[in-house]
Amino acid sequence: MDTDLRLESSLWIGSKRYRAVLTGWYFNWTEVDKKNREKKTISVPVAEVIGVEEGRVEILPQKSVEDTDKDFTVFYVKRSSSGGSYGLLWRLGRTQFSCPSRDLRDQWTRHLRTSVRTHSPLRPHKLLVFINPYGGKKRGRKIYHSLVAPLFELAGISSHVIVTERANQARDHLLKKDLTGFDGVVCVGGDGMFSEILHGLIGRTQQEAGLCENDPAVTLQPSSLHIGIIPAGSTDCVCFATVGVIDPVTSALHVIIGDSQPLDVCSVHHASALVRYSVSLVGYGFYGDVLAESEKHRWMGPLRYDYSGTMVYLSNRSYAGIVQYLPADPLLSSPRDNTRCLSGCSVCSRSTERLFSHSSDSASLHSAHFSQSSGDSDGVWVSVEGRFRCVSLTCMSSSCPRSPLGLSPSAHLADGTGDLILVWDTHPLAFLKFLHRHTSTQDQFDLPFVEVHRVKAVRFLLPSGGEYEGDEERGGVSGGAGEEEEEEEIPYVCNSETLSRNGSQQHLAERRVEQNTTNGQKGVMPFFCGPCCRKAPAVSVWNCDGEILPFTEILCRVHGQLVRLYARGIEDGAAIHKCREQNGKCELMCRSMNLQQ
Repeated sequence: MDTDLRLESSLWIGSKRYRAVLTGWYFNWTEVDKKNREKKTISVPVAEVIGVEEGRVEILPQKSVEDTDKDFTVFYVKRSSSGGSYGLLWRLGRTQFSCPSRDLRDQWTRHLRTSVRTHSPLRPHKLLVFINPYGGKKRGRKIYHSLVAPLFELAGISSHVIVTERANQARDHLLKKDLTGFDGVVCVGGDGMFSEILHGLIGRTQQEAGLCENDPAVTLQPSSLHIGIIPAGSTDCVCFATVGVIDPVTSALHVIIGDSQPLDVCSVHHASALVRYSVSLVGYGFYGDVLAESEKHRWMGPLRYDYSGTMVYLSNRSYAGIVQYLPADPLLSSPRDNTRCLSGCSVCSRSTERLFSHSSDSASLHSAHFSQSSGDSDGVWVSVEGRFRCVSLTCMSSSCPRSPLGLSPSAHLADGTGDLILVWDTHPLAFLKFLHRHTSTQDQFDLPFVEVHRVKAVRFLLPSGGEYEGDEERGGVSGGAGEEEEEEEIPYVCNSETLSRNGSQQHLAERRVEQNTTNGQKGVMPFFCGPCCRKAPAVSVWNCDGEILPFTEILCRVHGQLVRLYARGIEDGAAIHKCREQNGKCELMCRSMNLQQ
């Protein structure tokens, strides 16, 4: 648009002449031949300009500067395909321009820097960086200092770096130390380090607001500080699900330009106390057993997950339980609508107004004891009871390189809901089919023993005493030697009546101790005889974002858009390609999504 025109002149790249134009939103340069005919145009959104330097400058892999009077270098975001991933890799684009005079060079650098400041108001200036030196392949320090720090320096970002020496050091620092002056917190590590930052920031925010985290009815206050994730761990699920790739440079560039992606958080409670926060998975049954088994084989490294998954599958376990959930509004979205939460997601955008338009919504949603039904528009609690292979709640797709679509492909990052996945007890081969579909594009929910519900809250209870006491004797599909095989069909009970709470945590703890001491004794034989042939436990454990919870009966509540990441969601490559073809005709969309043409 002419009204946005800032500067225009002829510039040279090597021996070729270009017509360069800086408008309010874009910096464009078009090659011009000797007959003054225009050729290819390159257009970069001002919001994605990383830095402008005088002279001929190189940043990666090593910084080099050639100080020349008439040259300047522009660094910007450059996208490329990520191969097998769904997201796009971001790289540091670099173009050196030559001007006819030093005065024109100074004019260009001044206007470009001013335009970047004007159109990127959310860019961070000072960051608190935590590096986990032990996560993944122990490359956290090297990744930060060789790839990330030079980019932060180029963008004029100052950083206070802390290399952690113990577990929960980052969380404790955020809870107790002065955070004045910081625009955001960056973690260099995996999902475990991110969880520390998450708990620290949420806890600090509630402390300053005078709110009690233990009360599930409280509307938690969103944190004002953004979280940046530089992937350097053994598992980087949160980074993959919010960016689409696991790449330190891509994540660092998202931090630099000040991208902002809201994220739902699930609070997990037991009795009258907060247990943990979760953003990816709260899983009982198979996923809990895999985590518990893997903890015994940490010496194997990442291979322990494959080994433990195989052993747990072969043990053929299912668990009795009562699942109660509060359904979300089915008119807003559905876990079976075949949509994906991508950058600029319309479902999440509409949810922002809905989530923050009436602050008293949370108080009416949950009473002190989470009554089974409510009289307002929040809906009616639903209860199902039976034996489950696994019970999972996720606030995002939980995608990863091995499962590109994730546990729930249509889950949204910031719509204030979670997806509850119930996998009922079934034949081992049928369960294997369910697991295998996570690695392909097949619908893992299109199976008769699988249910998925979009929910706002979930509660898990153990069944009545009679069935609970008999769990150990019902650990396998087949009976022991000499017993006649009998297939018992567990009825699916679905109603909205209030169910009493059964069993105490002290009782559960005593039973766990008893199970640990009797694991070596002869028990019911699973369908496959091998290293996994051990007595089936009465209850499973909860896997909460890679941490084992100490309680079985829990209450989960989804808090909409509680934190913000330096990310923008997974970019749609097709939309960006279309935007490039239109070349300036979709300026309004590019302003909202910060897409590079």
